[in-house]
Amino acid sequence: MIKIKRVYEPISKDDGFRILVDRLWPRGLKKEDAHIQLWLKEVSPSTELRKWFDHQPQKWEVFKKNYLEELATNKATKELLNVHETKPTITLLYAAHDQQYNHALVLLEFLKREMD
Repeated sequence: MIKIKRVYEPISKDDGFRILVDRLWPRGLKKEDAHIQLWLKEVSPSTELRKWFDHQPQKWEVFKKNYLEELATNKATKELLNVHETKPTITLLYAAHDQQYNHALVLLEFLKREMD
């Protein structure tokens, strides 16, 4: 099972193996308070794509298409899939405020397709 969650939400035993999938460390969060087992920043959108998108809903479809293209050639996605093979539950953690338009949703969609 792969889940997504804001890194600022309370930690739960149901989270399983917690992976931060942001390129930048979340603001205001101490590393010792994050309870993160892996920080896989390489799987996040490129800096250029992230800055261009800037969490603007009107850019969502183009962002999603471009990020899926990046993921298709990203070596870090293989690492993430390998982790999932050894851990029954993983939670992808992200810092974005917007829970409807963020890269973790696209990453989750991509991983589910790869596992089918």
